[in-house]
Amino acid sequence: MARATASATPRPPVPPAVPDGLPDATPEPAPEHELRVARVALDWSQAGGVDARAMTVERARLQRPVLDGARLPLLSLTDVEVAGGSMANADLREATWDRTELRRVRLTGARVTDGRLEDVVLRGCLLDLAALGGCKLRRVVLEECRLTGADLQELACEDVVFDSCDLSEADLTGCRFSRTEMRDCTLDGARGLEFLRGVGMRWEDVLRSAGPFAAHVGVRLIDA
Repeated sequence: MARATASATPRPPVPPAVPDGLPDATPEPAPEHELRVARVALDWSQAGGVDARAMTVERARLQRPVLDGARLPLLSLTDVEVAGGSMANADLREATWDRTELRRVRLTGARVTDGRLEDVVLRGCLLDLAALGGCKLRRVVLEECRLTGADLQELACEDVVFDSCDLSEADLTGCRFSRTEMRDCTLDGARGLEFLRGVGMRWEDVLRSAGPFAAHVGVRLIDA
């Protein structure tokens, strides 16, 4: 088995530049909202969900935002850290995230289709049943994320690392991978495994995924 060359190693994301000492604030939802403050507490769930197109958040640290069911197409995040909170079933289509880190954020059922994520880190996030079809990922790390049943069709990945992620029942049809690695990931029941061409995997991870690979190509297992 050929070893990955140094040139194929994914380039790491650029971390967000979030300044210290900015005041707390709770912005009101608006059709076009620009936010440049840190440690913001967002809770618009009691208002029936925020509806703000092309919202911009820059140089901010968001603590446990509650944006379940929010309608935020074209959401732009630049130099943002998000710690905890939930954006379950949020409409985040065509989002643009740059130099952004999300830690333990619930994104179950969120729609991020046709988005662009560059220099992004997602750690311990729930992305089960999320829709990321058509997204372009560049210098992105997903660590200990749950993507069970996620729609990843036509995902374009460049310099991306999936580390200890659960991709069970995910749909990888039409995905394109360049300098992408999957480490200690679960692929049980995933669809479109033939589109993993170009993905770097350790030998032990290949052996661990032998069952899904065999099932995908129609290998019939027999008793010894």
